[in-house]
Amino acid sequence: MAIDDQTDQKVIKASEFKAKCLKLMDAISESGEELVITKNGKPVAKLVPYFKPQSIVGMFKGEIEILGDIMEPIDVEWDAQKDENDEDYY
Repeated sequence: MAIDDQTDQKVIKASEFKAKCLKLMDAISESGEELVITKNGKPVAKLVPYFKPQSIVGMFKGEIEILGDIMEPIDVEWDAQKDENDEDYY
């Protein structure tokens, strides 16, 4: 394993990765770092730690304030609701 001078990322050859795959997966999971896998000197894959996506349910709890009655219809007529014969159509 080496460090890429230009990107400061950990880099490993595919052949070395193949031999140490399970140990590397554990190390990446614990450290949170990323590992670039190369084949013939070119990057082909990146091993990154898995993070469970945050649920969007409740994401804005306590940050949004509801003002007024959100269940009652509002007093606005949308253009799509207008009839061609209405004087305000055009």
